Amino acid sequence: MTQTARYHHGDLRATLLQEANDLLSEQGIEGLSLRKLAERAGVSRTAPYHHFKDKNALLCALATQAFSELDTLIGRQLQGGGSTERVKQFVREYLRYASEHPEQYELMFGRTLWKAGEPSDELKTVAHRSFRHYAERLAGLLEGRLPAGTDPLRVAQASWATVHGLSRLLIDGIYINRDDMEEVSEQSVAMFMAALTK
Repeated sequence: MTQTARYHHGDLRATLLQEANDLLSEQGIEGLSLRKLAERAGVSRTAPYHHFKDKNALLCALATQAFSELDTLIGRQLQGGGSTERVKQFVREYLRYASEHPEQYELMFGRTLWKAGEPSDELKTVAHRSFRHYAERLAGLLEGRLPAGTDPLRVAQASWATVHGLSRLLIDGIYINRDDMEEVSEQSVAMFMAALTK
């Protein structure tokens, strides 16, 4: 199907997001522009502006899409009864996602949107929702295991920070072997779970 046919079928926005993700993966945030995106998608230079008012809006849409994928991962891995293996599998898949999509991960959690840019309301909603789902699912998995007086929200924040730190070590090249990092992550989960059940 040609780009023109896609446009007339009304899914130009989806096409632009796919092409933008490809550009992001290849050239990073700095290499992505609406002009390059138009050329890549085979549409006029003004066409992307019908869907994204500027680069910040495009980046917000890409980050929103990535957080939606993360939310799906959370829902798939952290459900059902309490299980250390479920938490390990979530951490493995999280690390895999971060290492295979480093530019998207940087966009989700980096300074570009949250500090230097202007996160859209949609992005803030989806990002906060994904963490809320994580906190709720983790609390369910740990029900009955937390020591008295432990705040489940703080547990969720601490564990998320741990997984995020492991992801950054991998993405930034400090650790380059993902298999080693997965072993480190499993040790982290084991220590974390042991601490919570004392």
